[in-house]
Amino acid sequence: MSKPKLRRSLLQSRRQLSEGDWRDRSDRICEQIRQCPRFQSAQTVLSYVSFRREPDVLGLVSGERRWGFPRCVGESLLWHSWQVGDRWVPGAFGILEPHPDSPQIAPETVDLILVPAVACDTRGYRLGYGGGFYDRLLSQPQWREIPTLGIVFEFAYLAELPIEPWDCPLTGVCTEARWVETRS
Repeated sequence: MSKPKLRRSLLQSRRQLSEGDWRDRSDRICEQIRQCPRFQSAQTVLSYVSFRREPDVLGLVSGERRWGFPRCVGESLLWHSWQVGDRWVPGAFGILEPHPDSPQIAPETVDLILVPAVACDTRGYRLGYGGGFYDRLLSQPQWREIPTLGIVFEFAYLAELPIEPWDCPLTGVCTEARWVETRS
């Protein structure tokens, strides 16, 4: 199946989740992430704000770690510190983002990136929305070696996705049923 057809099918499956099912699955994903050794040892974690029924991982945010969230600026993601109580502002595509004046986070301080995806496969490849934001980010030398954990619902964890030469495999994948390391 082509990437566009697969993307449409999986997004439709996500849209069909009831509010309660989406919340339950998201909560179980948060529990799986809490069990992941990479998360347990991380001091600075980059994450995302759920959009279009992506798994909601904001339940993980606490004062135990430094948290960062992206702002879309042109074709790039800029990462800013955020903590409970900070305000969000509507950004590109209607996604909530940290305020532009929030301190930026340097790649060398980051221990883990929680990466949203439409789907992930057993090799660690992800299917995104097609904009290439995370592929561009993760291909840059200063971001390439930071551990990444793709976050998807179990029905979107597939044996194999079609890939392109520029696709960057993730370090691991987490669903509501499990987390797996895909590369060390």
